[in-house]
Amino acid sequence: MFNLKNKKVIITGATGGIGNSLVECFIKHEARVLATGTNDEKLKLINSKFDNVLTNKFDISNHDEIENFLDNSSKILDGNPDILINNAGITRDNLSLRMSSKEWNDVLNLNLTSTFLLCKFTLKKMIKNKYGKIVNITSVVGHTGNVGQANYAASKSGIIGFSKSLALEYAKKNININCVSPGFIETQMTDKIDPKFKELIVSKIPSNRLGSPDDVANITAFLSSDLANYITGETIHVNGGMYLG
Repeated sequence: MFNLKNKKVIITGATGGIGNSLVECFIKHEARVLATGTNDEKLKLINSKFDNVLTNKFDISNHDEIENFLDNSSKILDGNPDILINNAGITRDNLSLRMSSKEWNDVLNLNLTSTFLLCKFTLKKMIKNKYGKIVNITSVVGHTGNVGQANYAASKSGIIGFSKSLALEYAKKNININCVSPGFIETQMTDKIDPKFKELIVSKIPSNRLGSPDDVANITAFLSSDLANYITGETIHVNGGMYLG
């Protein structure tokens, strides 16, 4: 059993399929969870679904307010966060020659720069506590690339290199930074994929199925627990064997 009881956790992108599973998993392990997202209705659903969750609406693309958001989150949690899960992300798909600067910048700014700033200001708090766990949710696309997703792949690959650098910088501070890299997971996003294309995707997965959000949440909880104290700078792949990195 993971010992996450009373650990203070911030989860971004909490209103999506993987985000919901992350919230549920950490609450199940008795952590004190603050869920954040941009959709009021979905945050209300989280509040109604889970008894012990805290919520704080925030758009992480608002870079100038991230430090204030984290200060406010610490007040809501009644203490500095022990664990940060960077799960929020967006896509703006297009072929590279057709991709606008806005499509490129929107994805890099939210997926990569926001992750950098969330880590930066959370690390200041973790250093004071002499303890911390950060898990950044990346993607198999950050390792393999994907047609029409040069911006998304670049942002997710960037998170991996960034996380390795952070892990080296703060290992002596008793802070672990790792990545979880999901493959194709059953969410509202993959529900929109054409059935024939989905069949083609599944045919390339040795496990012969899409993953579930719980598959991602469970390994994230492990990396956030003291069972993973000697693991840092790593990327754990959750893709049914689709990519073996």
